[in-house]
Amino acid sequence: MANSEVVVNPDERTMLEAGGTNAIGRTLGLLGDEWTLLIIQHALWGLRRYAQFIEALPISNSTLTSRLALLTREGLLQRHVYQTNPLRAEYLPTVRTRSLWPVMLSIWEWERHWVPEHSEKLPVMRHLTCGKDFAPAMGCKSCGTLADARDVGAHWGPSGSWERSVPAATTRRRSDADSPTGISGMFPDTMAIYGNRWSSALMGAAFRGLTRFNEFETALSAPPTLIADRLRLFVSIGVLEAVENLGRSDWVQYRLTKKGRAFFPVTASTLHWADRWFESPEGPALVLTHRSCGQDFVPSFGCDQCCTALAGADIEIVPASTGQGAAT
Repeated sequence: MANSEVVVNPDERTMLEAGGTNAIGRTLGLLGDEWTLLIIQHALWGLRRYAQFIEALPISNSTLTSRLALLTREGLLQRHVYQTNPLRAEYLPTVRTRSLWPVMLSIWEWERHWVPEHSEKLPVMRHLTCGKDFAPAMGCKSCGTLADARDVGAHWGPSGSWERSVPAATTRRRSDADSPTGISGMFPDTMAIYGNRWSSALMGAAFRGLTRFNEFETALSAPPTLIADRLRLFVSIGVLEAVENLGRSDWVQYRLTKKGRAFFPVTASTLHWADRWFESPEGPALVLTHRSCGQDFVPSFGCDQCCTALAGADIEIVPASTGQGAAT
C-alpha cells in the first residue's frame, strides 16, 4: 500500500453524503465480512505484523493484503513503518478499533451461548477489576437497568430508511460467507446474519417487528427468491421460527426465537458504534428508545460477576488457541 494513499482520520467522525448510504449501511458494509472481523479480533489480541496475521489465520496473501488496506483506509488500523531497508510495516489498532470491544464481546458471548460446538474456539473474557471470567450484561446507560430486545423501541431518524440502510459492500463477498459454517468457522451464525447485505437488513426488519413474507419483501425492496432464501437460512440456524396462522393456512409468520432476540446486544452495540463514527448531514439513521425509562437507548455493558460497568482497558482477552491474555 502506497504511503501517499488517503485514509480517514481515525479520531474523527466520517462525514457521509446527503441522501446516500447512512451510518447503518456504511457500518454493516464494513463489518459484515468475516475476514475483517477476524483481523480486528487478532489486532485487539496484539497481532501487528503481516506475517503474524498470515500465521494465525487461514487467509491468502491477496485477501489479507486487501483487508489490511481497507482497514487502514477506514481508520481501523494505522500503518506504521518500523523498518525501511527492507521495508517493513506493522498495523496498529486505532481508537475506532478499540471502541469495537462491545461488539466483539457481544459476538463472542452470543456464539459461545448459542453455538456451543464453537465455544472452545472462542476467547475467555476476564474482568481485571474482579479477576473473574465474565459474560457481558447489556443495560440502558440512562437508567442503569438491564435491557433486551423487547425493552427497546426503534424508529427511523432523519437519514433512516430501508433503502439507505442496506449495507454498501466494501469487499467482494465469497460464496461461503452465506453458509452457517462461515469461512473459518469462528463466527458461523454471526456471519449468516452479518455476512450478507440482505441478511443483516432482514434481521433488522425482524427486530422492528416485521413477521410476514410480503412485509419483508415490501420493506427491503428485494426479490422474492432472495427473501425466501434468507428466511430459510434464518430458520435453519434457529434465529427465526416459521409459525402458521391458524386463521389463514396460507399465511406464515416468521418470528424471532429466543436465540434471535439474544442477538440484540450485537445489533445494539453495532448501531451505537455506527452512530459514533459515521455522520449523515440529515441526522441519525435510527433512534432507539428504552421503553422503561423513556430515554434514548444507549447500550452499556457490565460484568455479570461483580455487576460493575465494563471498560475496554479492564478486560483481558485470553485467546483459546494460545492461553495468553491481552487487554482490549
